[in-house]
Amino acid sequence: MSSVRSLTCHFDVHIDLVDGVKEDNGGSSISNFLYPSQELLPDDKEMTLFDHLEELRQRLFISVIAVGVSMAGCFAYSKDLIVFLEAPVKEQGVKFLQLAPGEFFFTTLKVSGYCGLLLGSPIILYELIAFVLPGLTRDERKFLGPIVLGSSVLFYAGITFSYMVLTPAALNFFVTYAEGVVESLWSIDQYFEFVLVLMFSTGLSFQVPVIQFLLGQVGLVSGDQMLSIWRYVVVGAVVAAAVVTPSTDPLTQVLLAAPLLGLYLGGAWVVKLTGR
Repeated sequence: MSSVRSLTCHFDVHIDLVDGVKEDNGGSSISNFLYPSQELLPDDKEMTLFDHLEELRQRLFISVIAVGVSMAGCFAYSKDLIVFLEAPVKEQGVKFLQLAPGEFFFTTLKVSGYCGLLLGSPIILYELIAFVLPGLTRDERKFLGPIVLGSSVLFYAGITFSYMVLTPAALNFFVTYAEGVVESLWSIDQYFEFVLVLMFSTGLSFQVPVIQFLLGQVGLVSGDQMLSIWRYVVVGAVVAAAVVTPSTDPLTQVLLAAPLLGLYLGGAWVVKLTGR
């Protein structure tokens, strides 16, 4: 009997300590994020683990079908896509070669896969949001829309920036450097490996403001703290550009590091102005 009383007292003390921590941190963002008030919680909906797994399976199936259909559609126009992606260096006199049997065929499959994934990503994003939305609080749902919209816009902006600025600059640098010494005859597979990796890595690197906004909403970092470490961010942007870009030329790294730094500073100001 005494052991039961001791266990009960210990449990009560633990609950009191947790409540005390919540009261002490009542106004803090982290406390509100970890312990949302009852009125902010979503409506209860009873679902078993099997129901959750079944819903996840259905949404994954829809996403796979959407990406598969997009890839098939892109494969039907794969030659047009390849001509479009060759445009940045066509005017420089670069010629593309098929160095192995079937290399061009597998290149069209690769290009169709990347483009199909790009076109099907909105459906994947929608299915992901629909799966996690019931478990979010009302406050979290408010900034979910801006985050999704901003992330999508920044991703496509990064791809566009890579195609319009980064890719031509990097390729023209290589062509100009080799001019008068060697003739530019490039492997079609290696060329598209370079271009597609550069485009998608640039699109992902443009997600920096989204990550900053999430950290600001959770309350882990404030806008002033982000702005105070701008010197370290400059170094980090250069290092990140060197890692992300598949080429080793300094021009491409500088062209990518500059917008990364601008996006970081812009995201820091957004966090500072919006608060939590």
